Amino acid sequence: MSTSKLSWNSSLLELSRTRKPGQNLLKLYDSGVQQIKDLLWILPLRIQKMPRIKDFSFLEIDQLFFGHAKVISAKFTPAFGRRGKGKVQLFNATVVVKDMLSEKYLNLKWFNTYPGLQKQLSEVESFTFLGEVQDFKGTIQIVNPKINPKIDTNQENIIEYPTINGVAGRYIQSFIQKIPDSLWSTPLHFYPKSIEKILKIDPLNNSFKVLHGLIEYNQETQKAAVDRIVYDEFLLDQLKVKARKLKNKTLKAPIISYSDNDLKMFKSFFPYELTSDQDKALKDILEDFSSGSPMMRMVQGDVGCGKTTVAILAALVAIKSNGQVAFMSPTEALALQHANTIKILLQDEINFEILLGSTKPKDKKLIYEKLKSGETNFVIGTHSLFQDAVEFKKLQFVIIDEQHKFGVEQRQKLVKKGKGTHSLIMTATPIPRTLQLAQFGDLEISTIRTIPSNRKETQTRIITKTNYDKYLSFVKTRISLGEQVYIVVPAISESETMDLKNVDSVLENYKAFFPDINISALHGQLKPEQKQAILNDFNVGKINLLISTSVIEVGIDVHNATVMAIYGPDRFGLSSLHQLRGRVGRGGKPGFCFLVTDTQFSEESLNRLKIIESSNDGFKIAEADLENRGQGDLFGVNQSGIGGNKRIASIFKHFDIFEDVTKKVEKSSKENPEVFQELIDYFIQDTKVSSTI
Repeated sequence: MSTSKLSWNSSLLELSRTRKPGQNLLKLYDSGVQQIKDLLWILPLRIQKMPRIKDFSFLEIDQLFFGHAKVISAKFTPAFGRRGKGKVQLFNATVVVKDMLSEKYLNLKWFNTYPGLQKQLSEVESFTFLGEVQDFKGTIQIVNPKINPKIDTNQENIIEYPTINGVAGRYIQSFIQKIPDSLWSTPLHFYPKSIEKILKIDPLNNSFKVLHGLIEYNQETQKAAVDRIVYDEFLLDQLKVKARKLKNKTLKAPIISYSDNDLKMFKSFFPYELTSDQDKALKDILEDFSSGSPMMRMVQGDVGCGKTTVAILAALVAIKSNGQVAFMSPTEALALQHANTIKILLQDEINFEILLGSTKPKDKKLIYEKLKSGETNFVIGTHSLFQDAVEFKKLQFVIIDEQHKFGVEQRQKLVKKGKGTHSLIMTATPIPRTLQLAQFGDLEISTIRTIPSNRKETQTRIITKTNYDKYLSFVKTRISLGEQVYIVVPAISESETMDLKNVDSVLENYKAFFPDINISALHGQLKPEQKQAILNDFNVGKINLLISTSVIEVGIDVHNATVMAIYGPDRFGLSSLHQLRGRVGRGGKPGFCFLVTDTQFSEESLNRLKIIESSNDGFKIAEADLENRGQGDLFGVNQSGIGGNKRIASIFKHFDIFEDVTKKVEKSSKENPEVFQELIDYFIQDTKVSSTI
């Protein structure tokens, strides 16, 4: 097949030299790499200068080494439970080799290798090897080196690509090499050329050629190439944000009005005055209600700051305007708690129902009828709310609590049950995707930083084997003072494959530690009524110490609980640890949180936990979580991770470029609105861009 007429938008399959593309090309196409320009984003894992054979004195940690040696001793042990193709037993190997150019020795190691390696090494007097040098507990070694590698001595770099959808990196490299020079000379843009002209930026051709090692690759050229592509990624996001905002403003939403007397009456239902931050957040929501466009607002604030109070007041305003309100919570326990709060505060002011997965079928049917007829104007529930069977007569306002517990598509499904529905999402620790949206100015944000005066700050400490006995003594003391304790573990029962603390074993240990106190266990496999009974007993003080999985992460509100211990804290995200910690110190007494481990933390894990130990600020923790977990997909459904729409750009590493792009786009869009409008109009037609919450 001729490659002379290829464009960057041509199908990947057109790189085939024959009429029938090979299996690897088809598999790559099926993975989503469907145009030639998509191939460019599969960047090498590393590009390293081609080494020459040297003696062992030139070994450098983390550097590629090319050596020549002979075997001194070899040990092959079966890799437990691992078999290769055709059920061939795999082996782990440790081979001591002597340098052919000096008197030095080195360990070569292989994991999950085939038996043929042993035969290969036994048949040669000496061999060459290529691999990356590592330091393992003070011992220099190379893991899984290539034996007698075929090396083109004219080749300047060794380029290693990732495996994609089962397609090995060497095949991906061959596809990159099939891109003809004529195409590499064709300007590459991801938006109209006129925008590049206005912003005075070059096409992306040379940047990708550098990053694929096709032209001079060094620290300086690599940085320039990365910065150029990062600029493009931020630019595309800014244009999409503009498109989404414009699209949202074209949508019609119910105008929800209120009177000052109504608002004063609603506030009187609560036995406390709103803080200044709560008042400001409520004012923001009420302004959105009157805009005529759908509200898309997030209220963020640390645990216990009063986000729910603001949401309920906004719900009362919507109900007074003859609308319906849906309040979605991530757990049944939290939904029940909200229902109980509303029942106490509002009594007969609203007609509300609670819809849970455990609700009996006949009761569900009745609730469905009341929602469809409009008889019920406020429903509290879990995931059951966005099921197809749930229909509303006039849904105007959706509240989503602890929004990081729901997927983007789930939130959209509930919001779309009304026309132009106003949506409010609440979080104590913004997840990476939401924090990124906030940093890009796409979500309207209300922040509540003022904590009620009766809340005390929770102290956090890391517990290891050296101070474990002191920790147990402290727990015993707090229980003797009449306080209660949560113990959180990452698993329910013992696992054959993972060494995790679990409810079963920890329950036995604590019964042995404290034989005279009431201890119970809670986890997700219990029936809803069992979980609720245990929570009720803990709430009234019948249980002193509750061992649980992370099902208590959100919404559990026991004012007498002052101590929480989290086992295996490295198994939890920073946001989850902060949420769990928020379960204690909710009354007038101070809270204590212990991060307990009996294993050695990696330096990375220890640094993460020190963030929790040193800060109670949910916003700082969310930023750290964003940096650790990745940013998520700004225009898609990924909550976090690197699989989003940006391949290289990072709001943290490249903030200076982000600022530059933002300023230039704002300035240029005012000076040349017709050019930018062309692209924005294009994005508005893309529902993935324009409708994602």
